[in-house]
Amino acid sequence: MTTARESSPSIELPRRAWAELAATTPVPLSQETLDQVRGLGDPTDQDDVREVFHPLTELILQYAGNLGRTWGDWNSYLRLDVPRVPFILAIAGSVAVGKSTVARLLTELLRRSDTHPRVELVTTDGFLLPNATLEHRGLLDRKGFPETYDTRALLRFVMDVKSGVPEVSAPVYSHVVYDIVPGQRQIITRPDLLVLEGLNVLQRPGDRGLAVDDFLDFSVYVDADEAAIERWFIDRFLALRDSAFRSPDSYFRLYAALDDAEAIATAHDVWATINGPNLRENIAPTRERATVTLRKTPDHKVETVRIRRI
Repeated sequence: MTTARESSPSIELPRRAWAELAATTPVPLSQETLDQVRGLGDPTDQDDVREVFHPLTELILQYAGNLGRTWGDWNSYLRLDVPRVPFILAIAGSVAVGKSTVARLLTELLRRSDTHPRVELVTTDGFLLPNATLEHRGLLDRKGFPETYDTRALLRFVMDVKSGVPEVSAPVYSHVVYDIVPGQRQIITRPDLLVLEGLNVLQRPGDRGLAVDDFLDFSVYVDADEAAIERWFIDRFLALRDSAFRSPDSYFRLYAALDDAEAIATAHDVWATINGPNLRENIAPTRERATVTLRKTPDHKVETVRIRRI
């Protein structure tokens, strides 16, 4: 049953009602591809793909199609022949909530849709300031907070994409070395859809100037109770301790030697001092700007879908 208060700008659908919206012939996605797009410890399965992400993909494509028709009408009325610019889809949410999995999964499903659009995925991690700059400014322990991003460069990138610039590029970030990779750029060449994923995609500057979300066509916020997200963060930290942290190139290689109690205490401290405050102060307040909010239960399953009224 759909729930909608007259005073609310959104409607909310329980998972079962949302799942019934999907077309009877789902977009095929192999288990191998699903395994590749899932984040470490993320339990997203084929039921989630069918019941949550197929209808979401169809809704995004409806928005994109409607925008294309509006673009054609705009050209006709103004007697212009301006090429259509990329549709920008943003994925927002906390650290460890699963937004990267959502972004990669939607990218794959959109590519496999009937129209086979050209879809590119960019994360805003590439627009973090280099560690040397953060350290010079005393901000290294606040990485992920708004002041640790090159917001002008990110805004310029999004504006160039939305302006139809033939080729744009974004810096590349390595989670292994925990820093920008010098000399590496991700080249974006006029995609039909750009998926932009990050903590900050729905945030606005304090001076109320232009922001990234002024150029978004659709946005998804991945939501859950903070206690559940913290637990997922700690679980992921433990898994990384036994895998990526052991790489000789890893910025966090010293954590690989921690025992379980030490690792849990360290992860809890990182959450309490960095990720938790950033979520409460800067990320969660952007939730109401999203077109769609996916609300997860403590077992990582999407329970409800909230859609902002048109």
